Amino acid sequence: MKFIWVALGLCVSQQAFAQDTITNKKGSTYHFTKVNEIAASPVKDQCKTATCWSFSTLSLLESELLRQGKGMHDLSEMFVVRWGYVEKAINYIRMNGKANFEQGGEFHDIPMLIAKYGIVPEEVYKGIAYGEERHNHDEMLALLQGMMEKLKSNPQGNYTGSWTKAVEGVLDAYLGQIPTQFTYRGKTYTPVSFAASLGLNMDDYVAITSFTHHPYLKPFAIEVQDNWSMQTAINVPLDDLSGIAKEALQKGYSIAWAADVSEKGFSFKDGLGIVPVNDTLIKKKGADSKYFNDAGAMRSGSAFDQPYPEKQVTAALRQEAFDKQWTTDDHGMHITGLYKDQNGTDYYKVKNSWGSGNHCGGYLYVSNPYFAYKTVAIMIHKDALNKAWKEKLRIP
Repeated sequence: MKFIWVALGLCVSQQAFAQDTITNKKGSTYHFTKVNEIAASPVKDQCKTATCWSFSTLSLLESELLRQGKGMHDLSEMFVVRWGYVEKAINYIRMNGKANFEQGGEFHDIPMLIAKYGIVPEEVYKGIAYGEERHNHDEMLALLQGMMEKLKSNPQGNYTGSWTKAVEGVLDAYLGQIPTQFTYRGKTYTPVSFAASLGLNMDDYVAITSFTHHPYLKPFAIEVQDNWSMQTAINVPLDDLSGIAKEALQKGYSIAWAADVSEKGFSFKDGLGIVPVNDTLIKKKGADSKYFNDAGAMRSGSAFDQPYPEKQVTAALRQEAFDKQWTTDDHGMHITGLYKDQNGTDYYKVKNSWGSGNHCGGYLYVSNPYFAYKTVAIMIHKDALNKAWKEKLRIP
């Protein structure tokens, strides 16, 4: 997941969320009614970085802490991102340059990195030590990629072992040095001891997907370039993917969501993700780039103003989109609620990391057809699965 975003504007009022029935934008006739909603931390802005994988997954863990009665915590996305760069660099050299070394990553990277390196609060490590007010990793990544390009050409056995220190030196210069010890809410921690104090078991989180090119009920490594660590997700039939997601939300568990957001029917500005049968009801307006959006990259059309019939998404349609690269691993977000529109269609309330500058205060509403069509994978706490699913998937 690598989507980059520059926020549309300032935070808007959250007053609409106090109502039982809400809409996606001013003037729209969509009316959403809450089925269930999970408490979440405030919306953040990943700025000009492709680090949605860290923002979305830590948002999930922050909601997990709230669910478990451990209070509100603001965890450092850039702490995770920094160690992600280190691990990606090591993997890149081990693979002789035949691996991905970019800003992106996957949900499952976060449990792995926290288990190994711990975690710290945002106030302890903001990860912006290069004189800017907003995150921007372009220059840092260029330096790191230049180092990797040179290193991969070294003859076998000719590495000194010091190159990892050089990588960490670049990361220190841009993101700041990692604190070995810090004080938080009156107690002293290391990153590892702080992670332990939160009481979250990183083995409790499971990734789930749905594709037909691998057998169901078995894990496989999803073939997307940002899956640099080649960890696996469990494959389930398409209807079950939606069913698992809805049951999790109804039980009070939120969901990390990896999806393609390059569809015309996905509009942060309009607060919607939809796939109308007639896509002429959605028009592109202004610039549109897969890897960088700005205020000019907007959508328009009547489908954002009132509900229309949506595509019937089948496993075959979903697989075709993946195989033809119509569905790619664009962006990671955090699903925090289940809603219905006035026609009874299920919608997922999705927390984004592009700032709070839309009518929904940084959230949007994604229809179940869009979810079924464009989901790459989800990650949930294993206890969100019922007993039957745990037995099928051999999850303790």
